[in-house]
Amino acid sequence: MTSAGAMTWYEKSSAVLSKICTYVASCPWCCDCWTLEKEKVPPQRIHIQHTCMEQYHTRLDSTSSNPESVKSYRERMDSENSRTDSVSSGSGLSSDSKRHVTPIIDMKPIEFWTANKESVQPRSRRRHPSESEISVENFQRELYEVDTEEEPCLTDEEKLAQFQLGQLHFGLKYDVTTKVLVVKMIEARDLPPPYCLDETKQDMAHSNPYCKISLLPDQKASQQTTVQRKTQEPVWNEYFSFDVDYQEAQERTLEILLKDFDKFSRHRLIGKVLLPLSTVNLIKGGHMWKPLSPGNKECQDLGELLLSINYLPSAGRLTVDVIKAKGLLQTDMIGGSDPFVRVTLVLMEKPVKTRKTSCKKNTIDPVFNESVSFNLTQQQLLCASIVVTVWDHNSKSKDDFVGRIVIGRHCTGPQEAQHWDRMLQSQRSPVAQWHSLKSRADCDQVSVASIAVT
Repeated sequence: MTSAGAMTWYEKSSAVLSKICTYVASCPWCCDCWTLEKEKVPPQRIHIQHTCMEQYHTRLDSTSSNPESVKSYRERMDSENSRTDSVSSGSGLSSDSKRHVTPIIDMKPIEFWTANKESVQPRSRRRHPSESEISVENFQRELYEVDTEEEPCLTDEEKLAQFQLGQLHFGLKYDVTTKVLVVKMIEARDLPPPYCLDETKQDMAHSNPYCKISLLPDQKASQQTTVQRKTQEPVWNEYFSFDVDYQEAQERTLEILLKDFDKFSRHRLIGKVLLPLSTVNLIKGGHMWKPLSPGNKECQDLGELLLSINYLPSAGRLTVDVIKAKGLLQTDMIGGSDPFVRVTLVLMEKPVKTRKTSCKKNTIDPVFNESVSFNLTQQQLLCASIVVTVWDHNSKSKDDFVGRIVIGRHCTGPQEAQHWDRMLQSQRSPVAQWHSLKSRADCDQVSVASIAVT
């Protein structure tokens, strides 16, 4: 009985020992725990992170990257750790040497799509300054200043003594009933001889003076006196009328330009008088003497010409209407000029055909109302130029050149180009426009069509 009971206890002990060995052999952490305890090296954080990340990525490859799969993975890991803890406690093993707790690292799901995502910044809109931020002090005044040559503040006696250009005698009177301002040009005296102002003038001893009157700022509605031959003491006694309201006349400035007529060259400016009409009692009127002041170098005023052009595509006809002119350069010393207009068609820099108007006698403001026509195809119209020249007829000598413009392909300025473009855009309808006449040299400098026409 004793031996049998001993054998039974031995067998039971062997069975329990074999179970313990079997469990120890199946534990995956016993070798690591034994090694760490033997070497007495505390586990480092990098080892734990490396082991956990390998396990995490291995599980993550087999699952999706959404938060639900990561959550299920964490629940399975917690259940495995709880089962390990229950087995270890049931077997009676020491918790210090046999138990290894896996650290739980709270990691957010990785968003792989953010690696290639570009951060797009909204385009900032330019903010305009408000009215409160705008100040007059911020403006650069020198950019907006206009250089104006103002006359020195001199008295009439000081101007006469300083410039020594002579005096001008004229009168003013405003008629309230007819609303007309009457200017009377009487005379001038003590004019300087021509050699003092122009060394190229042929007659160095005598001038041929005349006056040009206008109400500024309107210089186009100007009028002029007759030319007095070879005198430094001219007398006119001529009247000129301007239709203007009284209130408007108070805002105007009377400008009188005294010029020396020269048939063979440009008319030379002797002097000028500027009189603000607000300083004069126009209703009472009166006569006055004013000293002449030197004038600025002005561009040559040859007059203006009113033209109307029209093209009919169905008929292939270009029509040029010469309506009227005003303020033409006076080329005859006695009386007015005898102007006429010559219109020349130029194709491929060669004059093709010329037409001319009738001659108007003894006037510098002629009215023609005449038309000239040329047969042109639409292809020829694109390369055509019209040379319009104003001449003064002389019965006993060669005609005198007054002024010229060129419209068309080889035009002489922006105004002429604008007139031609308007005609091309509104065919079958006449287009009228005023043009300032230019000298022959100015036209030849910018237009080959003007060079082709003598």
